[in-house]
Amino acid sequence: MTVLQEAAPPSVQFATERRMLALVCSAAFLVFVQTFMVAPLIPRLSTVFASAVGWVALAVPAYVVPQGIATLWGGPLSDRFGRRGVILVSLLLFAALTALTASAQHVGGFIAWRIVTGVSAAGIVPISLTLIGDVVPFERRGRAVGWLFGAIAGGTATGAAAGALLEPMIGWRSLFLGVAALCALLAAMAVVGRALPALPRSSTRQRQAVVRGYLDLLSQSRARRTYGYVMLNAILISGVFTWLGVYLHGRFGLDEVGIGLVLLGYGIPGLLFGPLIGRLADRYGRARIIPLGVAITGLCALLLALPLPLNGARVAIVLLSLGFDLTHPSLAAITTDLHGGRGQAVALMAFSLFTGFGLGSLLFQSAMVLGFAGALGLFGVVAWVAAIAAIFLFRAERPRKVAGR
Repeated sequence: MTVLQEAAPPSVQFATERRMLALVCSAAFLVFVQTFMVAPLIPRLSTVFASAVGWVALAVPAYVVPQGIATLWGGPLSDRFGRRGVILVSLLLFAALTALTASAQHVGGFIAWRIVTGVSAAGIVPISLTLIGDVVPFERRGRAVGWLFGAIAGGTATGAAAGALLEPMIGWRSLFLGVAALCALLAAMAVVGRALPALPRSSTRQRQAVVRGYLDLLSQSRARRTYGYVMLNAILISGVFTWLGVYLHGRFGLDEVGIGLVLLGYGIPGLLFGPLIGRLADRYGRARIIPLGVAITGLCALLLALPLPLNGARVAIVLLSLGFDLTHPSLAAITTDLHGGRGQAVALMAFSLFTGFGLGSLLFQSAMVLGFAGALGLFGVVAWVAAIAAIFLFRAERPRKVAGR
């Protein structure tokens, strides 16, 4: 039972859910626009900063790894001070630091701003997911989580495309300033419209209690396999996606505009079908959806390893997005149902996700000694082995019967 179920009639609860979802989905969209508009700009920023591509590519793990680590404190903070306050403060800090990123004059400064901006982002999407867990009952939580991850998918696609398409026209600095302005506007609208519910706070927790809470979570076999697959899935997705801009530039000779148009396909499945996928997970369970998503990710990597024409690469990139849309929202929904503090459960999930994003970029870069085809083939094989294992590991994630039905 959620907090609102205990105190509010259904009509009030549904209205609260709609306002909350509109706000957190908009925030997630903007966060991921900023996160992924850097990936297709790696070749361009390498020229701007007169630096090697490998150094500029470090801006991706430099952003997501600190973000993952910071989430370990974000969850407990939201338990103590409330979800609403943590989300709003984080959104304002994120807006300010995104704007300051535009002041970077060299690659070192750019990476430094990415580090602190990643830390500020830790209190937005993970705590939004926690808030969904507080407000929306589990038997229909998949649809709400689907909306959130549909916004994430849309932000990923928009960021990747806008970064490549708009940079030649307005410059990379204006891209960061534009996202910062939209985030500040959204924070102001959240305060005025009171779209985020102010829920009762948990009792103050000492540091020892926080550590014990994480250890208690990891003592559950359901939690261990879920967090493990969150990280593995992020490694596989990020490893391929982060280097797509370089791949498309080298394989097909595309410029920034061409790269942006191709990457626009990433995120379309989640944007269009995210809520539907979540509803299917609620109805039929996650036992089949998770292995299917990991297998599709592997298929995408293996297809890209082949000498595909450009249109074939476009299809493979759409499949990569579909693989993420099938797996991560389902895994995230499971974390909101684990025994223990929900803030800490989601924080540990976010830590696994963003750490996986960073590791994926670095591991794929290391695998590039095999060439693009070899690295993609390796990632594809690992994904298929993981998909087969997931059939057995997640077989208990079946639909839950609702009392009175």
